[in-house]
Amino acid sequence: MTVTTEAMPEPGVGRAAGMLVPPLCYLAVAAVMVGYTQVAPLDSIEQRSLTLGFLAQRTLEHIQLVAVSTVLVLLVALPLGILLTRRAMRWATPGVLALVNLGQATPAVGLIVLLAVIFQIGFWTAIVALVAYSLLPTLRNTMVGLEQVDPALVDAGRGIGMSATGVLRHVELPMAAPIILSGVRTTLVLNVGTASIAAFIGSGGLGDLITTGVSTQRTLILVTGCVLIAVLALLIDWLGGVAERLLAPKGLS
Repeated sequence: MTVTTEAMPEPGVGRAAGMLVPPLCYLAVAAVMVGYTQVAPLDSIEQRSLTLGFLAQRTLEHIQLVAVSTVLVLLVALPLGILLTRRAMRWATPGVLALVNLGQATPAVGLIVLLAVIFQIGFWTAIVALVAYSLLPTLRNTMVGLEQVDPALVDAGRGIGMSATGVLRHVELPMAAPIILSGVRTTLVLNVGTASIAAFIGSGGLGDLITTGVSTQRTLILVTGCVLIAVLALLIDWLGGVAERLLAPKGLS
């Protein structure tokens, strides 16, 4: 009697395949939405706003707004968060957090319009507004992550001869990485939604579809913009989750 067994898929392969299901579903929703706009009967205004070239251009502008603002947030929030957790600079923490909280507490539309009045309409004005609005999650999580590191581990690192910089690099930052990455992920998703207001000052992005749809009373243009922004936010959130798993120290994941 011969017993045959079917080859079982490796757990890692099944897990990887399962991880790809959400982004494929999100992309399918976007493809259906865009596909419908290409076959539906459109008037002249809808035809100008829903061509594939126009949609691609606005999507790339939106991604550029999110990417540049997030990079600047990281360049500011990570060093500042580290600095504020050092003993010599803790006195400045309340004032800095109050200032950063003010940026997020201000309505996003009001903030970007105010900056446009003070400076000028354009890409970098939108970037400044996005950075001010999304700085808090990464800064706060950097501080919380570093402050939650077990002091005994820090003392152990110093006890074996590590410098303060060495303890920070090899002990504190690796232990705080999951919380810091969670803050970065929040900043990314926040920027995707907030970047839609850049259209109010002529900085492009998918927000142009929303403002056009509202001003011209074209529901299809409005819905297309909303769907594409939602899909982009979901995709970036998924990528953030993957990055959390890949970048977190292996012993902590």
